Amino acid sequence: MLTTEEWDILTLSLRVGLLCVAISLPFGIALGWFLARHHFRGKILFDSILHLPLVLPPVVTGYVLLILLGRRGILGEILNDWFGIQLAFTWYAAVLASAVVGFPLLLRAIRLAIENIDPKLEHAARTLGASPLHVFITVTMRLAMPGIWVGALLTFARSLGEFGATITFAANIAGETRTLPLAIYTFLNQPSGEDPAMRLVIISALISLGALIASEWVTRRLSKV
Repeated sequence: MLTTEEWDILTLSLRVGLLCVAISLPFGIALGWFLARHHFRGKILFDSILHLPLVLPPVVTGYVLLILLGRRGILGEILNDWFGIQLAFTWYAAVLASAVVGFPLLLRAIRLAIENIDPKLEHAARTLGASPLHVFITVTMRLAMPGIWVGALLTFARSLGEFGATITFAANIAGETRTLPLAIYTFLNQPSGEDPAMRLVIISALISLGALIASEWVTRRLSKV
């Protein structure tokens, strides 16, 4: 049985993961379509910058977020002084850290899905009188749905394991920013903390495994439609 503290940790982690996906999806779809359907000078560099969080140490990503959005950061000071918004060291910071680190997985899945769609199908819909937006929603989005689902599920699974960027940008605050990986780390550094740490490890592994299985199932299911 999980304790109240462990339930709170699990609930926070799930909330962070779901909001992370919700925030990332619109940007992932827009940029995935843009990169798949447009060729321009500097595209490789632009694409590489978007994928940087995938190869950078998560601590570096968290530090960059702290410099940009910390209370005295480049943008964070404006948000704090003008709008009274403070992101760093809140659970919103954990969401943002997870979203930035997991975004390349979402973007890559969506981009590859759209690249595999025959542009002739979109052109055919346009010649029949459909507007660009209607074509995008009814043709492009529909055919790219397996990639969108897979990207979303992988991003969610990645958020459950995010540690470095989160602890740097959101800290490890009990009841506020302590997600599953941070809680496991904390318990392992406490006397008699092995049992709760093991419970959270098992839960984290099961949820992540479920997300991976779901992504594979969705891919096969939608590919038959």
